[in-house]
Amino acid sequence: MVNFGTVLTAMITPFTADGAVDYAVTEKLAAHLIETGTDTIVVCGTTGESPTLSWDEEFELFQVVKRAVSGRAKVMAGTGSNSTSEAIAATKKAARIGLDGSLQVVPYYNKPPQAGLYHHFRAIAESSDLPLMLYNVPGRTSQNLQAETVAQLSEIPNIVAIKEASGNLDQVSQIRRMTPSEFAIYSGDDSLTLPMLAIGAKGVVSVASHLVGTRLQQMIQAFEKGQVQKATQIHLELLPLFKALFVTTNPIPVKAALSLQGWQVGALRPPLCSPDEEVKLQVKQVMAELNLLQTAHA
Repeated sequence: MVNFGTVLTAMITPFTADGAVDYAVTEKLAAHLIETGTDTIVVCGTTGESPTLSWDEEFELFQVVKRAVSGRAKVMAGTGSNSTSEAIAATKKAARIGLDGSLQVVPYYNKPPQAGLYHHFRAIAESSDLPLMLYNVPGRTSQNLQAETVAQLSEIPNIVAIKEASGNLDQVSQIRRMTPSEFAIYSGDDSLTLPMLAIGAKGVVSVASHLVGTRLQQMIQAFEKGQVQKATQIHLELLPLFKALFVTTNPIPVKAALSLQGWQVGALRPPLCSPDEEVKLQVKQVMAELNLLQTAHA
């Protein structure tokens, strides 16, 4: 059973001034994330603006991050699709590149029923040996992957984890109750990491870890050691940041935050757009309060 660790970063995709993928900054950012608490880098998820990346760009990003990581952390590829055949093709390619796992989002827009979801994920799992993490985010996909379906899927050997972003703690409890202990549950929301740890989650697929990965590790380790008060203190300290990073559509705020630190991450690809001044100010104020503005990067 693969171990993806406790803090997984859903990495942003840097762009150049003319809107091309900036692979040089990608390498630097990946290395920085590993140095600041990230166990696994998730490449080409929603935070990485996957809907507007071409397949060629995505596969180049997989390889660039794998080189940058150089065995110091794991790399998970966002190869999900609302087309089962496309997801299979992308996952097979990620496996050939030698990545450590694949993130498989619930198919969006076409809204398959639970039986369709089961067969979709099963077909992808059976197409390669790559460990798969399911990704349930009904706010973006319009369909909820129910606990009973997750339990069925957890019986497939290389479906090893789920990123749960439904915001429904009862559903998380049901998943934990119905799946083997080695099946890993990760929070898909930074602000719900601590509550989800209390009901059996292992960690978080995080956006905030671009800025506070080390603190997130400290929070999870404190909880695991039974230091619940310390874990709660860190959670409450970081809560304003968790909220500020989702004050408008992700990854708009986190890209603004990285820019404030001096990272040359570029703009966002349409239809996403740059944040207005109010959003920038909210992000900057929270970062100032947490002393996150002091580090500049070339």
